[in-house]
Amino acid sequence: MYCRYCGKEMVEGAVVCVQCGAPKGAGNAYCAFCGNATAPGAVVCLSCGRQVNAVVLAPGQAQKSKLTAGLLGLFLGGFGVHNFYLGYTGRAVAQLVIQIVAVILTVCTAGILAPLMMITPIWSLVESIMIFAGSINKDGKGVPLKD
Repeated sequence: MYCRYCGKEMVEGAVVCVQCGAPKGAGNAYCAFCGNATAPGAVVCLSCGRQVNAVVLAPGQAQKSKLTAGLLGLFLGGFGVHNFYLGYTGRAVAQLVIQIVAVILTVCTAGILAPLMMITPIWSLVESIMIFAGSINKDGKGVPLKD
C-alpha cells in the first residue's frame, strides 16, 4: 500500500504515513496500489487500472447502506431506528424519548395532545429525504454511505 498524499510505500497496517504523517487514505495525488501519480479528480489509476477513490476502511468496519438508512427512516424513523443504524445514538435516543413522551401525553390527555406524536415522524421524514438526496452521506463514524 502506498500513501495517497506523498506516494511513498506504507507499512502494512499503518494508520499514518511515516514519511509525511498523512492519515491512511488521505490525499488523492497518488495511487494507493502502485504509488504512481494520478490526475486531479481521476477515478482510475492510469498506471495500474485500479480505482483510486475507493473508501479505505479500518479492520472490522463496514459501510452502511444509504437505501437501508433511508427506508428505516421512512418506516421506523419516529423511533430513531435509522439514526441507531447510522451510529448517531444521541439523535436516536432523543427521537425515541420524544416519541415516548408524546405517546404518554396523548394518552394522559385523552388525545388532546395527539399532534405531538407527529414531531419525530416529520423529523425522520425530513432526514430520510436528506439521506436519499445525499445531504446525509456519512455514518456516525464518518464513513461514507454506500449506494
